[in-house]
Formats: sequence, C-alpha cells, structure tokens
Amino acid sequence: MAHIRCDFRSEVLDMNTSMTVVLPEGIPLGERPVFYAFHGLQDNCTGISRYTSVERYVRKYNAALVIPEVQRSFYMDMTYGLRYFTFIHDELPKICQGFFGLSAKPGNNYLMGISMGGYGALKCVLRTPERYAGVAALSPSVSLGHEAFLLGEKFPNEVTGWFGVDGKVPEEDNLFALAEKADPARMPKVFLACGEQDPFLEPNSRLVNHMQEKSMDVTFRHWEGDHDWAFWDTALQQGIDFLLEGR
Repeated sequence: MAHIRCDFRSEVLDMNTSMTVVLPEGIPLGERPVFYAFHGLQDNCTGISRYTSVERYVRKYNAALVIPEVQRSFYMDMTYGLRYFTFIHDELPKICQGFFGLSAKPGNNYLMGISMGGYGALKCVLRTPERYAGVAALSPSVSLGHEAFLLGEKFPNEVTGWFGVDGKVPEEDNLFALAEKADPARMPKVFLACGEQDPFLEPNSRLVNHMQEKSMDVTFRHWEGDHDWAFWDTALQQGIDFLLEGR
C-alpha cells in the first residue's frame, strides 16, 4: 500500500490543508472501494493511521483510504468559521477523484469516523444517502446539543464558532432530526459501535433505536471498552469487514 501525506489547496476553505491517503498498489483505482475516514475532536489527519492498524484492514480488500484534516470544526459549515461540511461532503471527493482516480460511483464510496468524525460521517449519510454504499460510525458524538454544552467549558470558542452565541444546534446538523426525515429505502448499510464504558453509549443506543424504528438497516455492536484507541482499532476492523465482506 502507498501511504501518502498530501498537502493541497481547498477552494472551499480558501487555504492549504492536508490529508492522509492510503492506496492499493499495482491495480487500477477507479473500481476499488474507497473509505473517507473522519478523525475526532482532538486528532488530525494522521491519528487514525498512526494509532490503529487501519492500513492492514483496508489492504485486505484493496480499498483506498482518505483521512482529511478538519481541525475542531465538528464537520460543520460553522456560524463563525469555515465551511468544513461543504469541504468534506462536496469538494474533497472531487479532489481525490482528480488526484488519484478514485471512484465517483456511490457503490464504491464508504464513510467512517471516530467520535466527532462518526458524527460527521452519519450526517453525510443522513443528508445524502444516495451517495454512499455504507457507513461505519465508531463511538459517534450523536447528542450534539448536550455534548456541545459539556464541551463549552473546555472549548468555548469552538462551540461559539459552530453554533453562534445562542448555542442552538440547527436542524440540519441534528442527527435525530435528520434520521426522522430520512427515507429508509434510500439509506445504505449503517454499522455503529460503542464501548460499554463509553459515556456516549446511552445516546448512541437512543439513535440506533430511533433509526431502527424508521426501518433503517443499522447494525449496532457494543462490548467492553472505553472512548479510546484500543476500542476503535477493533471497531475499525469489524466495521470495514461488515461493509466490504463479499467484495
């Protein structure tokens, strides 16, 4: 596998930014599955590939992997800040298709994310399910209003940047509201995993129940574990296997 740290310009962000890219070698990339993997709040575009064995897991399927840099944006088009949702949802895939010849076909495009990144991945899929073949969300931050309130003491500037001074989460950024509106017939496969000692377990369970009540194809796995890399390494392998088994 080729492991690339790519620095490039985003017109949406109007600045240079970075991504980590892992590509299978010796085969055409245009028909291979590709994972866009989203990092967490205190991470960057290198962490997932540094702290897990994700390269080995995608190698099994000759899949490509793209991990973009989004800072502490919560994958938002921020009230005071940059348009990171537009960047990852619209601009990034086109850039990667141009740079590396990755597939634009919905059947070859997958999302996954950890914590804040799990939120970003689920938001993309719930907004435009027709663009993806599946999503793996690991310990996703799903109850955003409550979590933003808790984060406010540590990251007050970021929370104001996301939502403005009133701190209200817009409906288009609320996963429960998006799941309520989503058409289950258009939704791809959803894999969600969360540790049983993770403080996000209860809101994750509520979101899964909400989506399953809407007849969405959601698989929820939970086992002993916390909000940490040890849990996410195992969950990444399970999520990739779940989405790509049989390819």
